[in-house]
Amino acid sequence: MDVRRADERYRGGDPDAGIDTRHAFSFGSHYDPGNLRFGALIACNEERLAPGTGFGEHPHSHTEIVTWVVEGELTHRDSEGNEVTVRPGDVQRLSAAAGVRHTERNDADVPLTFVQMWLTPLEPGGDPSYEIVRSVADSTPYALPRAGATLHVRRLTEGERTAAPTGSHGYVHVVRGEVSVNGERLGPGDAARVADAGDARVLALTAAELLVWEMRAGTP
Repeated sequence: MDVRRADERYRGGDPDAGIDTRHAFSFGSHYDPGNLRFGALIACNEERLAPGTGFGEHPHSHTEIVTWVVEGELTHRDSEGNEVTVRPGDVQRLSAAAGVRHTERNDADVPLTFVQMWLTPLEPGGDPSYEIVRSVADSTPYALPRAGATLHVRRLTEGERTAAPTGSHGYVHVVRGEVSVNGERLGPGDAARVADAGDARVLALTAAELLVWEMRAGTP
């Protein structure tokens, strides 16, 4: 198990413009050859947008983009004609496939925090697609077959125990609260990368919310 702390994340975005980004993996001008990916996961970005700010239209290709809002509301628009407000508890997925463009903004009058995760598809190309699942229930799996991965949302009460899903790669991201993963204490923004997810045991030290990726053997 490899634990990465919140304060080890690379800081990006444009803080002077109200955009604060914390990258868990090598990203953009911050190149770290030892931290390019884990399984299919190539990005896990914590994004904070001040009211009225956001990312202008930009392209993506050959990437599965999954977004989880922590607080506030995210306005998503893309070149496929989708315009959606994403709220806490919703899972948003944009399959960029051969190419898509989108914008992400905080059009509300309160700060926005969200986690965005990028995964590499098993096969490149194809047609872009979009999906949003509202109010995902605790422990409900969200399958991402194009990447050979499944996202599990875990909401735990203090003292509750859970096992990470099985898979060749498991990634546990702490959204809020504190947990112990195989004896290692993790807080908000911390993550554990588990080479054999079936061996991971999680104990909630406080009420906590986790995003857990299960990636099967054969993922890149």
